[in-house]
Amino acid sequence: MSRPTITASSPLHVAARRRRQWWALAVLMLPVLLVSIDNTVLNLALPAISEDLGPTGAQLLWMIDVYPLMLAGLLVAMGSLGDRIGRRRLLLIGSAGFGAVSVVAAAAPTIEWLIVARAVLGIFGAMLMPPTLSLLRSVFVDRDQRRLAIAVWASGFAAGSALGPVVGGVLLQHFAWGSVFLLAVPLLLPLLALAPFLVPESRDPNPGRIDVPSILFSLVTMLPIVFGIKVVAEHGPGAATLAPILLGVGFGILFVRRQRRLVQPMLDLRLFRRGAFSGAVGVNLLSVVALVGGLFFVSQYLQLVLGLSPLNAGVVLVPGLVTMMIAGLLVVPIARRVRPSVLVPLALLVSAGGYAAVALVGDSLDAVGMALVFVALGIGIGAAETVSNELIVTNAPAEKMGAAAAVGETAYELGAVLGTAVLGSILTASYRNAVVLPDGLTGPEQAAAGETLGGAVSVAAGLPPDAAAALLESARAAFGSGIGPSAWIGVALVLVAAVVARLTLRNAR
Repeated sequence: MSRPTITASSPLHVAARRRRQWWALAVLMLPVLLVSIDNTVLNLALPAISEDLGPTGAQLLWMIDVYPLMLAGLLVAMGSLGDRIGRRRLLLIGSAGFGAVSVVAAAAPTIEWLIVARAVLGIFGAMLMPPTLSLLRSVFVDRDQRRLAIAVWASGFAAGSALGPVVGGVLLQHFAWGSVFLLAVPLLLPLLALAPFLVPESRDPNPGRIDVPSILFSLVTMLPIVFGIKVVAEHGPGAATLAPILLGVGFGILFVRRQRRLVQPMLDLRLFRRGAFSGAVGVNLLSVVALVGGLFFVSQYLQLVLGLSPLNAGVVLVPGLVTMMIAGLLVVPIARRVRPSVLVPLALLVSAGGYAAVALVGDSLDAVGMALVFVALGIGIGAAETVSNELIVTNAPAEKMGAAAAVGETAYELGAVLGTAVLGSILTASYRNAVVLPDGLTGPEQAAAGETLGGAVSVAAGLPPDAAAALLESARAAFGSGIGPSAWIGVALVLVAAVVARLTLRNAR
């Protein structure tokens, strides 16, 4: 009896191809989880790093900031490089390099060593994210399946953010601070082993030559802008703090002019003429600004005002992050029937409602109330991010997917920086104006307690009980006075994102 012939359209072949697609997605999720866990787990290790390596305040800030600076500066260049040399190849190079440098960072004997390692991690990190999104288009050719895959991909960020405080707390309780860097190794080894077999290669068939000046212009555009935003958030606007941003804008103009002159540019600026593409990028940017800005003051409120431990504060945020994942998945069948110009604004209105609740209630929210607020943020932003990421992938030419995905990732990174800068600067300014410091503090103590609530808590630990209680009461009230204005800014950001979606996504289906 002869065996049945298995053709490309036979049920057995189709079932095998679909299994392979979802296994490929599981592999592509590994770097997403790594990057999102890394964003939260390092903050928990800062006290141990400070105690072991003895960095100055400036060195500690550079250790934190140099990674996102390099990442944001190189995303577009690396996305374009992936279009040319192969997106899977770039992903494998980035994974191998990231894993190796993570081992070096874990064994860093000095803070200078660790700063350099973090900078190199930023270079390899920029190779990880654009390929993971752009490869989904070649893996999932059916749009409905691709939309579900992107929802799962986006949920990886929320899952990693939720796991970060828990995983970090467990690691730091049993191991040295280097363990938070070694976490990359078990996540990236399966990717290196399985991606060559499960993930198909894809590239631009006519990529043109690699334009080194374009890479340099993109780097010196993003680096000063991101750095300048961080400096403005810390020290306020001024000639010295705004200079890096103006420098970056100047190089950005040169970058745009060069792309227009090139026959085969590194970044095809015609992408932004598509309303669905540019609108989706704008929604990504504004949504992340609102989300990260919310995380900035919510995490401080839970720990420094309500007195929760970092682990317990992370647990309070878990329902919102899980809701973000669920919303991203549930929006997939809805998106088949409802236009993005209607669906995305409606979703974002839910997030605006969460911010409005904080603005109206202020510092009287308890942990349960803050958890519910974060659930509302998660519903709207989770749904909107899934739809906007799918539109970025769908509305870019297949041969330019690496660069297009990198634009979306750059919007995400820039949104994260702006979220802390915009809402953080408002919160900090309100705190500085409202806090009342007790007599008898030294100059450094006045500077620390007058700058942030965290500084006030640290200073209070070394004061007599009465003075400590007075300082903490004043500092917490001052912090609470800034929550309302910050939350109203959050409402405005989400509503602007909703308007952008309504106006730019009218023709998107």
